[in-house]
Amino acid sequence: MAVGEADFDVVIVGGAAIGLACALALRGSGLRVALCDRAVVRMQEAGPEWDPRVFAISPGSAAFLHALGAWQRMPCERLQALETMRVFGDDGVAALNFAAYELGERALAWIVENRTLQNALVEALQCAAGSDDWLHVCAPVEPRSFSMTDDGITLALGDGGVLRARLAIGADGAGSWLRHAASIAGEPRPYGHSGVVANFASDRAHHGRAWQWFLADDGVLACLPLPGPRISMVWSLPDVAAAELLALPPVALAERVEQAGRHLLGRLTSLGSAAAYPLQFLRLPTPVAPRVALVGDAAHCVHPLAGQGLNLGLADVRALTAALASRGPVSDCGTDVLLQRFVRDRAEAVLAMQSVTDGLSRLFRARDSVSAWARNRGLAAVDRLAPLKRLLAQPALR
Repeated sequence: MAVGEADFDVVIVGGAAIGLACALALRGSGLRVALCDRAVVRMQEAGPEWDPRVFAISPGSAAFLHALGAWQRMPCERLQALETMRVFGDDGVAALNFAAYELGERALAWIVENRTLQNALVEALQCAAGSDDWLHVCAPVEPRSFSMTDDGITLALGDGGVLRARLAIGADGAGSWLRHAASIAGEPRPYGHSGVVANFASDRAHHGRAWQWFLADDGVLACLPLPGPRISMVWSLPDVAAAELLALPPVALAERVEQAGRHLLGRLTSLGSAAAYPLQFLRLPTPVAPRVALVGDAAHCVHPLAGQGLNLGLADVRALTAALASRGPVSDCGTDVLLQRFVRDRAEAVLAMQSVTDGLSRLFRARDSVSAWARNRGLAAVDRLAPLKRLLAQPALR
């Protein structure tokens, strides 16, 4: 909707899950917020079909979403606890096992469809926004121009509206418009791989277990449990191979997944069509500029083999909004003191996750015999060391 000229404390660019969570987290902070997106911010029509894009939401992220009022709005029948996980090396023998019980958790993660998460966040935001005047939603609208001064930012919109604020938050994804507009250096680097996603019904029960295979053809196949006798597949593989996989008819695709997954789930039946997403790596020198902060994929992209992209983004939101809410005597929410607090809070965790996921991706793509021996022996060795497994699992859980 057009807003003419309006003043806010914070403008959030991006109305998907990370942007919605950011807006919700700022409620009660004393800040007036504007949320902008190119698409209409509304609940999507629910149906019997299963969304091919799913997220593995960590216990820490689930607790954060609950505090925002979103987690409890998700239908129980669309949530699946991931209780155990088995990861196979590309020699077909070495394996690494994780169990929630051994880590003192109810679940390693919760598998949630993209649509279910988005609807819960939108519903929570609609309920929160109706209670006072802290939030204004500008959507659908295109951002046109962006400028910064010592005192604030100005965002001109395609409908003629102009937003002024102390701080702009970019939650607009890997191709972030705000990142470019604010001249924050860094561009995503394509992996040359795509993630093919699809859902299947399975003959055998999954019992809340996920499987992951590092395959000899540079692929990484993951089968995640969905409610009932269903699984969600995420198959990361070179772009050419991904295109070939997408071109297969449903029956042939199901057979390919059965074979790659060693028939552990029996016969598979396709549920809907497959889709593919390009895989990218993004590491910025800094996720902030004067009066600008980036969160989620706008700030960093990681390989999906650990399923941590959304969790990293939610942790960004939690850290940034906590810094803004606890600003104390600092009246200007866009001051560099607060932004650098956010940078320090997130730098180590993001770097660690990027290093692990990108390093594993490179290690399993190496074709030489020394790398093959090292990665598979290492996988087996870690599985025998319970303290090390717990150490590796904790960042993903939290």
